[in-house]
Amino acid sequence: MQTPVLRLGTRGSPLALAQANETALRLSMAHGWPPGAVEVLPIRTTGDRITDRPLSEAGGKGLFTKELEDALADGRIDLAVHSAKDMPTALPPGLILAAFLVREDVRDAFLSPHAASLGALPENAILGTSSLRRKALALRLRSDLRVVEFRGNVQTRLQKLEDGVAHATMLAVAGLKRLGMIEKATGFTDPETFLPAVGQGAIAIETRADDTRIIDLLKPLNHPETEIAVRAERAFLAVLDGSCRTPIGGLARAIGKTVTFRGIIVRPDGSEWHEAEREGAASDAEAMARDAGEELVRRGGSGFFDEG
Repeated sequence: MQTPVLRLGTRGSPLALAQANETALRLSMAHGWPPGAVEVLPIRTTGDRITDRPLSEAGGKGLFTKELEDALADGRIDLAVHSAKDMPTALPPGLILAAFLVREDVRDAFLSPHAASLGALPENAILGTSSLRRKALALRLRSDLRVVEFRGNVQTRLQKLEDGVAHATMLAVAGLKRLGMIEKATGFTDPETFLPAVGQGAIAIETRADDTRIIDLLKPLNHPETEIAVRAERAFLAVLDGSCRTPIGGLARAIGKTVTFRGIIVRPDGSEWHEAEREGAASDAEAMARDAGEELVRRGGSGFFDEG
């Protein structure tokens, strides 16, 4: 039996496993390892166990990473694979994001048996989503919509839609593609007017800061443009203290030595929003994004994200 070279931790949802298996395959191909060299270990997180209330009420993004990070810290796994958008901006001491796979499509998909787009939904239609960003941006465009909580993995949300719990829902295009389910989408948002979540579409790999062997093994997997963009977006989010509790969107694009960045903050009811844009050298990406975040803090003022 093949002795694993690495132990890779992941959440156990179908999407998380698809991302973990993609990472394991890329590692094996990069280093010429045989099948089974990377052991994929599903770990159930607190966020997976909480299904009866919004994550924003239970603690936010860290609920999807804590158990994986605990396993990293005590040596049960060598690396953890995450959706970058699920990661808190502050990591536990001794852990780092060591690599980012090439980014997938950053857009949100619109799914509905009733309409081809958000704008085409009937008046007072019900939108199901667990994302405060999607809720706020949707209400910004359609203040008549009613929004209901839609927790669960992709398959669970699609079943809720089929059962008529809501007229429509929204999911990350990247997730649908990785699951081979992109045909479920009936439309796609424009990222220029419906900014994605920070890190959306990117897979981040976390490991111990002092584990030089693992860090070196991950280097061939890292996509520099994705890393620059996602680190900039996370710097923006950190200024705004962003979490599952706050409707914030941000998107950086690194092309050659240049980076463009756009960020938005929205009131939870969609009634007010502020945007900031930056463009400059890739080497200044994080500083530019932080500056954009500081601008939005000033423009939004205290209590901006409070429910009306």
